Amino acid sequence: MNEAVAGATQRVGRYRWVVVGLLFAATAINYVDRQMIGVLKPTLAAEMHWSETDYANIVFWFQAAYAIGYLGFGRLVDAIGARLGYTVAIIIWTIAHVAHGGVHSVTQFAFARFGLGVGESGNFPAGIKAVAEWFPQKERAFAIGLFNAGANVGAIITPLLVPWLTIQYGWRFAFIATGIFGVVWLAAWLIFYRRPQEHPRVGAAELAYIQQDPADPVTPIGWRRLISVKECWAYAIGKFCIDPIWWFFLFWLPGYLGERYGLDLISFGPPLVAIYLLSDLGSVAGGWLSGRLMKAGHSVNAARKLTMLVCAAAVTPVFFAQSIDNLWVAVLVIGIATAAHQAFSANLYTLPSDMFPRAAVGSVVGIGGTAGAIGGMLMAKYAGYILDSIGSYAPLFAVAGSAYFIALLAIHLLSPRLAQVKVPE
Repeated sequence: MNEAVAGATQRVGRYRWVVVGLLFAATAINYVDRQMIGVLKPTLAAEMHWSETDYANIVFWFQAAYAIGYLGFGRLVDAIGARLGYTVAIIIWTIAHVAHGGVHSVTQFAFARFGLGVGESGNFPAGIKAVAEWFPQKERAFAIGLFNAGANVGAIITPLLVPWLTIQYGWRFAFIATGIFGVVWLAAWLIFYRRPQEHPRVGAAELAYIQQDPADPVTPIGWRRLISVKECWAYAIGKFCIDPIWWFFLFWLPGYLGERYGLDLISFGPPLVAIYLLSDLGSVAGGWLSGRLMKAGHSVNAARKLTMLVCAAAVTPVFFAQSIDNLWVAVLVIGIATAAHQAFSANLYTLPSDMFPRAAVGSVVGIGGTAGAIGGMLMAKYAGYILDSIGSYAPLFAVAGSAYFIALLAIHLLSPRLAQVKVPE
């Protein structure tokens, strides 16, 4: 077995990175579809006379659907596998995304966003399930960091492509045209993805490398049993704390840059691109750093938590973002914060596969995603209230600057060693 594992990386051990490429592309498309409303917020608000509370309510219903769907997709993916689970998810979210092009009111937008939230909630449960199927534990954080970097690529593409489509053809056409990406990806997914033991392109050496960790049970594990385990709550509370911050950056940052620095649909593109390029680097670096620490002899517990501690510290300067008058200094501070978020998130996403048997990974990810979406719902309501009542982003940046230390503290208290979980019978 050891010779096969050692030879895998030298001879054939590469197809699993094709899988990461597919997950990366899906996540990029997911974020193009998700972020478009943030980029188009000034245009839509002017045309449809939205208040900050109207916009917050639209975001709220996306988050509500995401909370419901994440829990359901986590269970579905454990039951039917990553291949079919991803297929269902992208069909739902692509149909809902295209439907945005035909709506005319806040209520109709909320319905379209609700459908989008249901479908997009399947992206990470299916993606992390695929990583658990295709990668040994020591490579999972890096693999998740790579495919999670697709979120930032999507966030980079959106402010470059969508304003041009909107100016040339109108915002309704922009929603319809970008729906094509999902159709093309689905065809590639169905052609190229299988479980490693079923894939004709995976040789015995690579399969041995993928399966080098001790085997774990494959019997499905119910939610009741999972929520009785404190390690499940460690992951869920971590997601509850940090996911709302990413949603805040995603949905409110274009509007913030426009208001604070006088940018418009075209001119806020370069600052957003710079911020999400930094985020991309953070996503990959977070997975790389914890993997590097493990290779240097640190335990999984030490490697993950030291990396997350560094990330939490890197976010804190965003507390002062509102007071920065220079646009590009603000871009640097916010970009470092978003990079640190992605690095923190890449490690947080590995915790279910670090601690739970494979049969439970999708469900634990679903529970955590639901907790994160509930946090996002609260953040949306809070942002709408703060911006309509006092018109300042400072309280929102204050929440962002402190959330990661709270998340890490909760994770450490509930799972001091990130030990393998024995789920009660």
